[in-house]
Amino acid sequence: MHTIEDGYRALGLLIDLNWERLFFPSAIVVGLMLGAYISSWLV
Repeated sequence: MHTIEDGYRALGLLIDLNWERLFFPSAIVVGLMLGAYISSWLV
């Protein structure tokens, strides 16, 4: 049980440290997809 708790705590710390590395590229991808979607309606 302690191993599971330690692993969960380490995963939470990893997410806390790396959320920016995941957030910014995903925001860029979402922005590009949204721009392509809007431009497909305009053309």
